[in-house]
Amino acid sequence: MTALSIPGFTEHRVTVDDGVTLSAAVGGAGAPVVLLHGFPQTRLMWRHVAADLAADHTVICPDLRGYGASDKPAETGPDVYAKRTMARDVVRLAAGLGHDRFVLAGHDRGALVAFRAAMDHPDAVARALFLDVLPTLDMWDALRGVDGAVGFHLYLMAQAPGLPEEMIRGAADTFFGYFLDAWTKNPDAIPADVRAHYLAASAAAVPSVVADYRASAGVDVDHDTADKEAGNKLAMPVTVLQQDWGAALGYHAHSLWSAWTDDLEHRTVSCGHYMAEEDPLLIAEEIRALATR
Repeated sequence: MTALSIPGFTEHRVTVDDGVTLSAAVGGAGAPVVLLHGFPQTRLMWRHVAADLAADHTVICPDLRGYGASDKPAETGPDVYAKRTMARDVVRLAAGLGHDRFVLAGHDRGALVAFRAAMDHPDAVARALFLDVLPTLDMWDALRGVDGAVGFHLYLMAQAPGLPEEMIRGAADTFFGYFLDAWTKNPDAIPADVRAHYLAASAAAVPSVVADYRASAGVDVDHDTADKEAGNKLAMPVTVLQQDWGAALGYHAHSLWSAWTDDLEHRTVSCGHYMAEEDPLLIAEEIRALATR
């Protein structure tokens, strides 16, 4: 894997579960902010935002369970990569670094982990920012008809163990590279060395990446459904930034998110999916604004 790091940050390894250690880049000083990466990326996606926030925050950028330099336990059951488990990892990581309460921001897959952390651990998550994602339950409902083909990878990786792993391994760079290319409006935001790092990291983690997605077609839906039926909502101030996926897929994102929180700031942005790399100043500003809301 290409050796790249966030300048000025140091690596910490924290055991968060039996046989599972997360690797996190930590830098800065001040009120803590935890940043969770998306797919097919690692914590490196936060390099610009983290460096900005480190001027007045302690910034923690972990590789999620199954990704990057963090441990990749075998998928011995549906809970191993449930967002509930991965969210608990994040809360334990922050506590292990001395922070029992923090602002949490997540992008893509990391946003789903952040959603579950905010739902399950409101005492730890003071505020939450979600980038370009819908909650798992709403995501599946939104993927309808031929327009839902944009989420083809969700259906592929939802299949039983074996087939998706073999297919993706057979063309890993093509598969993971497709998303880096197709979902970016500004290709220069992901330079060649960073792209190579993402591809190498993803190719080295095919079973755990697939397991993460497989959980989102099973146990994660069960957890979201239980919360929806119980009327549970996110207890903290929430900010959501998204592209206008709703225009293409026929849903109203603000309405969907409003069902999960009574304190919502929702905005549509003009940059591509990888907004922390395409417009890092905007994302850093949004995190600072949320932290003081």
